[in-house]
Amino acid sequence: MSLRDDLTKDMFAAQKGGDKLRLSTLRLLLSAVKYKEVDLKRLLTAEEVQQVVSTLIRQRQDSVEQFTKGNRMDLAEREGKEIEILKAYLPAQFTLDELRVLIKKAAADLGASGSKDVGKLMKAIMPQVKGKADGKAVNDIAKEVLG
Repeated sequence: MSLRDDLTKDMFAAQKGGDKLRLSTLRLLLSAVKYKEVDLKRLLTAEEVQQVVSTLIRQRQDSVEQFTKGNRMDLAEREGKEIEILKAYLPAQFTLDELRVLIKKAAADLGASGSKDVGKLMKAIMPQVKGKADGKAVNDIAKEVLG
């Protein structure tokens, strides 16, 4: 069963269970997946569906930040709950410590020594952590390790 099929099955389960937040979040996700499929004129692979999920999570994280600044805690809380629902459809994420270890090893392998080598290090590490870590977090840790 594909990830897309799992999404559909979970959406129907949420509908039957009366979980309105989960239902609306999954409908939004399926809509984004279908939009991407129409745009590409083919079905998405599981990795591409995960990219769509990651994009929606990033959008929600930005919204949480904006709602918090605007003192709208009710909306920020709702977006936070949507993030948790969406994260269930991503592979297990690396912890910051695991990322730090991977980045230090990659920096040693490349001989990267200063902040000028951050781009080279990012190019080497991103294929290893794709879909399992946030690019911004990877970049921050790379700067920390090389800085």
